[in-house]
Amino acid sequence: MNVIEHWDIAVQELSERDKILKNIISNYRGERLKLKSDGFLTLARAIVGQQISVKAADTIWKRLEITANGNISSTRIRELSTEQLRKTGLSSQKTAYIRNIAESEVLGTDWDECSDEKITELLCTIKGIGKWTAEMFLIFHLARPNVLPLADIGLVRAIEKNYNDGNGMSKEQFDGLGQKWSPWCTVTTWYLWRSLDPIPVEY
Repeated sequence: MNVIEHWDIAVQELSERDKILKNIISNYRGERLKLKSDGFLTLARAIVGQQISVKAADTIWKRLEITANGNISSTRIRELSTEQLRKTGLSSQKTAYIRNIAESEVLGTDWDECSDEKITELLCTIKGIGKWTAEMFLIFHLARPNVLPLADIGLVRAIEKNYNDGNGMSKEQFDGLGQKWSPWCTVTTWYLWRSLDPIPVEY
């Protein structure tokens, strides 16, 4: 299921179940998740953004676009030298990870036939991709409806801010909220991200 096609239904159901979320949603009427049609771009952007600020990631991504002549693709990345990629500001590790993705055959998988769990399993066979990166792929490329990436620090902070006055929460509390938001956790995640940052998260 593509959650974009069911966004309005998801918003209505979540608003009826959760008053806090309803108030957040009301600030962003008419807005919704934007997808990336190219799975490689989603994964590469997620790798670039790991463990650095959004601003720093944007700077590196823009340099990478210039280096790739505006065509960041698996083919173009394979053509660029390690030195060219490193000059964009990528660490040696991230350079290797992006190359691994560009050279992998996993992205040729028919994702429509796979569960979220199977997709995560397959993507994590590529060195450099972990659960968080796979979840960004599920959200921003495949628009799977029920992804709650609790490995994402921003999401955790947003939940704690809106549901517990900024204080830490237990796994049981997070799980309980996840059950409340199911089967629309992806939609919830997007709005909670927005509650922290007026600029939409994109990968």
